[in-house]
Amino acid sequence: MSRTLLLMRHAKAEPGHGAMDIDRALADRGRRHAEEVGRLLAEQGYMPDHVLCSAALRTRQTLDGVLRGMGEAAGRPEVDYSEAAYLAGTDALLEMITYVDARVRTLLVVGHNPTIARLAAAFVGEDVLVSYPPGTVSAVELDVEWLYTAPGTGAGKLLN
Repeated sequence: MSRTLLLMRHAKAEPGHGAMDIDRALADRGRRHAEEVGRLLAEQGYMPDHVLCSAALRTRQTLDGVLRGMGEAAGRPEVDYSEAAYLAGTDALLEMITYVDARVRTLLVVGHNPTIARLAAAFVGEDVLVSYPPGTVSAVELDVEWLYTAPGTGAGKLLN
C-alpha cells in the first residue's frame, strides 16, 4: 500500500533581529506563499491526514497558511507539533517519520533547512540541495510502511 511523504521547508520568515530563532514569525510574503502552496497541494490531490510540524512559530504559521490554502477539502489532519523536530538533523527527523501510525496515508512534514533539503535530496536527488528555498515542498511516493522509510524506499519530486 502506497504512502506519500510531503517534505516542506517553512515559508519566508522575518529576519531574526533581537528575537529568539524559535520565535521568528513569517514575513507577509511567507504568509501569502504558504497559502499558495496549500492551493497547489490541493490542486495536485495531496491531502495530508497527519502532519509533523516543528514547534517553531514560523513552521506553525506556515502550516496554518497551507491548511487555509487547501480549504475545506483538507479537512483537519491530526497535527503533532514537535520541539524535537525544530533541532532535528536528517537522521533524527527520518526516525520520527518511522514512528507515524501505519494508518496514515499522506504525511506532511513542515521543518527547517538544512534538514528538510537534505532529507528531500535523499529521495529526490542531490541537486535539490543546490536550491530548496523557503516554501519549497517535495512529494515522495513510498513503497513501504512508515516504519521502513529510508532513502531508496520511494521516489520523489519537487512540487514547486
